[in-house]
Amino acid sequence: MYEGPVQDLIDELGRLPGVGPKSAQRIAFHLLAADPADIGRLQDALQKVKDGVVFCDVCGNVSAETTCRICRDPRRDLTLICVVEEPKDVLAVERTREFKGRYHVLGGALDPLSGVGPDQLRIRQLLTRIGTDVNEIIIATDPNTEGEATATYLVRMLRDFPGLSVTRLASGLPMGGDLEFADELTLGRALSGRRSM
Repeated sequence: MYEGPVQDLIDELGRLPGVGPKSAQRIAFHLLAADPADIGRLQDALQKVKDGVVFCDVCGNVSAETTCRICRDPRRDLTLICVVEEPKDVLAVERTREFKGRYHVLGGALDPLSGVGPDQLRIRQLLTRIGTDVNEIIIATDPNTEGEATATYLVRMLRDFPGLSVTRLASGLPMGGDLEFADELTLGRALSGRRSM
């Protein structure tokens, strides 16, 4: 244990996802030895993220404007919506270069044990986006328990829309994994081989 601000920094860094106690300590001591200009740039970047990044009014992706670049792109297929859990999943799907439609970010997955129900997710906004233009919804939630529960719930909500095809990413993604860690080839094949639910 260290005294005062050093331990406070280690504790705060340790709260970040994927940063354990040893990594938090290494980062803290790296920051202590860093140039003041480097620390200033880091502080500015953190402040800009909090002040300048918003969520897209249409899809819920992170954006510098009220509408993200994907929703503003006229070349995107309006008839196709890919539903993902988090903004990081949009990037994972985009890296495959297989998907040309638009996205809908739920903001998480159903997890009753953690108090995350349908009202905490952007499901209502998805239902309002489905009009006469949308032909297919691709459910691309993570292939884990919460993602499967979310996909099942969405299928029940969407099956009554006439003429709407609801598909799920095909096999090839490991069960219990996260979409962001899948390689481009595996995720691309999963998109190409999606199936109806």
